[in-house]
Amino acid sequence: MGLISLLFSNPALFIALAALLLYSVIAHEVAHGWVAHLFGDDTAMRYGRLTLNPASHLDPIGTLMLFLVGFGWAKPVPVDYYALRHSRFGFMSVALAGCATNILIATIALFLLQFRSINSNHGLYIILTILVSINIILGAFNLIPIPPLDGSKILMSVLPQEAQYNLARIEPYGFFILVFLLFTGLLNPVINFMQNIIYSFIALLFSFFR
Repeated sequence: MGLISLLFSNPALFIALAALLLYSVIAHEVAHGWVAHLFGDDTAMRYGRLTLNPASHLDPIGTLMLFLVGFGWAKPVPVDYYALRHSRFGFMSVALAGCATNILIATIALFLLQFRSINSNHGLYIILTILVSINIILGAFNLIPIPPLDGSKILMSVLPQEAQYNLARIEPYGFFILVFLLFTGLLNPVINFMQNIIYSFIALLFSFFR
């Protein structure tokens, strides 16, 4: 039985997986707001975005993309980067927070997959395997340095001010650039490269705890 057939033939499995995937995207955005709050910016809190309530975060198109192509997005959590303490370090920390959260979720799921009892539970094994894949794709995609993705903000945090300004000028066209690169397949090697880096990083983490 194919994966899609199995999911649709088992409503409980499908609902559990859907919830976990949606919360992977939500956790990504909440992490941005939470780290921004740690660095002194309470914008996300004032807008009620430091919550796991899906109604506060879900973007209809981003959610649909998550299930159609394996990655998606939620409504961006508002951050006032000028309000952050330790300006450049705070900027980088907030930008990294979402991807780091996805990598953490993938790492936990991979750790759980090491247990024999989970390997013998077909439904749970499928959920965790897909959870790993989706979160690594989310992390890899968001690390691409094209505005408005997190990777562009990470890059901005280390660039000189003029270069930051020039990169920020691309942001109004970033969505269209990304759609073009995705549908032409030109972005695939970059996403694969980022995924390999993340898998290597997780493997390195596991090697320290063995």
